[in-house]
Amino acid sequence: MKLAGSTVLVTGASSGIGAELAPQLAERGATVGIVARRADRLDEVLTRCRQHMPDSRAWPADLGDLDRAEQVALEAWDAFGHLDCLVNNAAIGKRKHTLTLTPDDLHTTMTVNFFSPIRMAMALFPRMQERGSGLVVNVSSMGGRLGIVHEAAYCAAKFAMCGWSESARVDLDGSGIDVKLVLPGPIATEIWEQQPGELPGLYDGPFVTAADCAADIVRAIEGDGFEYYAPAEVPGGFGDQKEIVVGKTRDVDAFVELLVAMKPAEG
Repeated sequence: MKLAGSTVLVTGASSGIGAELAPQLAERGATVGIVARRADRLDEVLTRCRQHMPDSRAWPADLGDLDRAEQVALEAWDAFGHLDCLVNNAAIGKRKHTLTLTPDDLHTTMTVNFFSPIRMAMALFPRMQERGSGLVVNVSSMGGRLGIVHEAAYCAAKFAMCGWSESARVDLDGSGIDVKLVLPGPIATEIWEQQPGELPGLYDGPFVTAADCAADIVRAIEGDGFEYYAPAEVPGGFGDQKEIVVGKTRDVDAFVELLVAMKPAEG
């Protein structure tokens, strides 16, 4: 996909990866639509986008409202005349021991991190199919390939996004619609901040900047292939992210035992 002259809708654009990605896309010639809950911070990102592409627009919205999420996708299509690409980047963390997770915790996390982005994509598919082209980029996580201590709800949603993306990519082959999957690693965003009633993250760095991760997503949009790791190498000498995932699949029991040994003592 060529970004120059395209239209791209980016969710979760008020901070972190999305706030860096949208201006990078605009700088490369894409008219950008941005979506997030925090209107004031979204306006700041919109100002950066309009420095390059004045017709860029913002949609303040809570994507936890599934009907509103679908509506935003269609409103953006109508406002721009079409969408060449939807980047599903919005997500929330949920860092709790499995025994303390509530049904509401699980429902909220699955709604924002899985049902909302997928329903936005599905709302656009008929229009993309009629037009004969379109790209959906789902920003999952290494937590969509590897289980993370205290993050059962988050990983469930991100694993679901990975599985849906793989199947959809195969189903849509030949339709003109493409699906890509991006797996960020440890990126310096607000998702690492400890929330009330939740546990702290076990990983404490080093982190990759949100701007560098956004640049990897730009390369994924413009490149060939389905799955992209952002970054390819975990900082601090932890190794190649894809090889870590491949290693896990070779011996899942050993991987689980390693995580058990690394987790903090309870009680």
